[in-house]
Amino acid sequence: MSAHRVVALVSAPQGSFELGCVAGVFNADRYRFTICAERPGPIRTVQGFDLVAPTGLRALDHADTIVIPGWLPNDRQPSPAVLRALRRAHDRGARLVSICSGAFALAATGLLDGRRITTHWRYCDDLQHRFPAVQVDPDVLYIDHGDIATSAGSGTGYDLCLQLVRNDHGAAYAARIARRMVMPPHREGGQVQYRADDEPPPGESLAALLDWANEHLAEPIGIGELAARSNVSARTLARRFTDQLGTAPGQWLLAQRIARTRVLLEETDLPIETIATRTGLSSATNLRRRFQKAVGTTPSAYRRSFRGTKSPDWSSSM
Repeated sequence: MSAHRVVALVSAPQGSFELGCVAGVFNADRYRFTICAERPGPIRTVQGFDLVAPTGLRALDHADTIVIPGWLPNDRQPSPAVLRALRRAHDRGARLVSICSGAFALAATGLLDGRRITTHWRYCDDLQHRFPAVQVDPDVLYIDHGDIATSAGSGTGYDLCLQLVRNDHGAAYAARIARRMVMPPHREGGQVQYRADDEPPPGESLAALLDWANEHLAEPIGIGELAARSNVSARTLARRFTDQLGTAPGQWLLAQRIARTRVLLEETDLPIETIATRTGLSSATNLRRRFQKAVGTTPSAYRRSFRGTKSPDWSSSM
């Protein structure tokens, strides 16, 4: 199987963090990553140092995935050559991805018209005003349509890139990349964006509770148990989940159990009943029903689709 070609389209001033998220995730054995610019050569970064783009826009003609890791200033109109290259790539089947302000460049192509997309919460109103045919959602981390995907602020680019890996090669492979980067393996795209004024008051952060829940998914924990561990009422806990994660406690728990199920289906030959027990889904019947609704296929079909894939070799990408 040939490596999936990922090309990041950079431009000055380039945000190095956004680009680093893309490079970190796709620096793996099943991908071939490079950067390009409209004109090859040194590219000034927001942080004040230069990086070198070795190739020009012709690199986009051979890319399987094209990522725009930010576009600053966001009122800068992409050149006709850039717009033609992006449209041409999309027409031949390449996947187009934007991180943060990169959505402005994608929107300028017209390919986002009529689509629900996202960007950094600070830019949402501006993006909607400049491109009224686009449906801007300010309250999610990322949106993946398959052929086009967009993420919110800088750090959510990591979440979106991992989601793309998960789509390409499964949850287990994506989790290995996350472990290599010492990052959490999965955040749902529907979680709300964090805003500067959204930090929870002292003592109300869910971080420790979420870590505990992920370590005890096999147990029959529910809202009552989570509320008791937090020393709050179920209603207060539900409010904190909505405020901090944009979802209900039960929905969050189910998403974690489905994610764990995917990994076990990909990496083990355990019977469905055993996987149901290990993920807290209680029975094979319940697992099949929940999995079908969440993933759109049966556990057996999902497992078959990942048979024969090899484990990643990090020795050449560390």
